[in-house]
Amino acid sequence: MSEGTKNKGLMWILFFISAAALLIAIFTHWPWLTLILPFVTTFFVKAMDII
Repeated sequence: MSEGTKNKGLMWILFFISAAALLIAIFTHWPWLTLILPFVTTFFVKAMDII
């Protein structure tokens, strides 16, 4: 298994965790909802290997 594959899998896991945190924040009306958005977008872009 190459280094890129391991890192890509980790990025997918982190994306799903941050996406779940975003959904929880939306449903609970958390005041600082926008603090989670950079994590969701960054991990998604890295998981898709866009950067």
